[in-house]
Amino acid sequence: MNDDYFYLTTPIYYVNDRPHIGHAYTSVACDVLARFKRLSGCTVKFLTGTDEHGQKVEKSAKSVGMTPQALADANSQHFRDLTRLMNISNDDFIRTTEPRHVRSAQALWKKMEEGGYITLGSYSGWYSVRDEAYYQESELVNGKAPTGADVEWVEEPSYFFRLSAFQKKLLKFYAEHPDFVGPESRYNEVKSFVGGGLKDLSISRTTFSWGIPVPGNEKHVMYVWLDALANYLSALGYPDKTADYERFWPADLHMVGKDILRFHAVYWPAFLMAAGLPLPKRIFAHGWWTIEGEKMSKSLGNAIAPQALVDEFGLDQTRWFLMREVPFGNDGNFSRENMINRINSELANNIGNLVQRTLSMIQKNCEGKLPEYQYSVAENDLFSGIQPLVDLGQSRTQGYMHNFMDNQQIHLMLEEIIAAASRANAYIDAQAPWALKKTDIARMNTVLYALAEAIRKISIVLQCAIPDSAAKILDFLAVPMDKRSFAHLSPEFTLSSGTLLPPPQPVFPRFMEKAA
Repeated sequence: MNDDYFYLTTPIYYVNDRPHIGHAYTSVACDVLARFKRLSGCTVKFLTGTDEHGQKVEKSAKSVGMTPQALADANSQHFRDLTRLMNISNDDFIRTTEPRHVRSAQALWKKMEEGGYITLGSYSGWYSVRDEAYYQESELVNGKAPTGADVEWVEEPSYFFRLSAFQKKLLKFYAEHPDFVGPESRYNEVKSFVGGGLKDLSISRTTFSWGIPVPGNEKHVMYVWLDALANYLSALGYPDKTADYERFWPADLHMVGKDILRFHAVYWPAFLMAAGLPLPKRIFAHGWWTIEGEKMSKSLGNAIAPQALVDEFGLDQTRWFLMREVPFGNDGNFSRENMINRINSELANNIGNLVQRTLSMIQKNCEGKLPEYQYSVAENDLFSGIQPLVDLGQSRTQGYMHNFMDNQQIHLMLEEIIAAASRANAYIDAQAPWALKKTDIARMNTVLYALAEAIRKISIVLQCAIPDSAAKILDFLAVPMDKRSFAHLSPEFTLSSGTLLPPPQPVFPRFMEKAA
């Protein structure tokens, strides 16, 4: 394993509609992981993009009087805009209509075909246009797909992928790689599905044309999921052995929603095995969001646009809520009341209050300069309490904060930040520097310096989750831009006494509902 490089991907988002809170959730989670790895010293490739082929796009385009390409262009831009809106630090944005992707997907097809895993036949069975998925009769529930989507009977010539040949190989791989899929409950679902038997998979269509032509037979277009999954390779230049391919494949993490886990944890590994390519190291399936307790749906009209949340609550406040509200991997519920409470209790009252109190006292009582200090037992207790953050600077991979992130337990990593801020707030209350001003100036100086140093450490780690706000706090502490990685959490990079600090401004104002 090469710990110097880290490749993670969002699923590529389907362009038949506009982004909603679920898309923002996945993208922000990947962004937090990407920023964390960069702060750890890794070279990161972070990929997102759009899935633009298939019958669903063709139908959606026809319904609004557009060509499929025009619809894809318009809606792909919405997802590109989402990356800017949510401050997503992706290194690449792939579109499945790009020539580089078409070339890569066709190369993958040819490789599987050369191995003898693709055969021509005819398909008859149930197909869901909405899910872009095939279902066996036994999977239908009251005549519909397990997802509730309508299905239609399809009969047409089709190429088949010999998925049945990979049942034993997949089960053996799962047994040898117990961390391949997370959370564990989802992995158990995957193993149960594969253990129940695999049927060969129809991988081409002839009844519509909006897709990548099958190499050597352009009457067929590739099944949209084979096309889409190839994006993880096409962004690296496959089939060429580019520098990116050599450094970043196999992928370290594919982040997906639980509804598309089968495609990523069963079909994708089988495709790669058939092509003789290494398999990704991990796939993580997160949960779904409900809105005020109800399932998001077009019919209810309750999908929340990320722009609306950012406009009302703020960018970092929105990012924080999405990552903090539920244990990552579980289903979550968007509640306006919960969002306001979390913003006010954790950002405004905890972190924001700590920063404002400390830096305001330094401005007022120390001429705006970081004071001299002489630590005592109280300071040792303070810093031992935030040691998990400091430990991030000792190793790129070791320690339980790294373990949290390598297991996609983002919520637990953020809990450590909140715990550190709470400990610093308890310290400031216990030491009461406002009272020490009258009795022991030297002791007051030490307390204020220790608090500033604790804030520096907290803010360096906080950059992965709420980068803009963390950068503001580090600016208030006059921390140089090139001294903000996890490596700078170590003692030799502590704040320098005598440094003049700029006047602080509130970073997290309390959110107040407007009067009706």
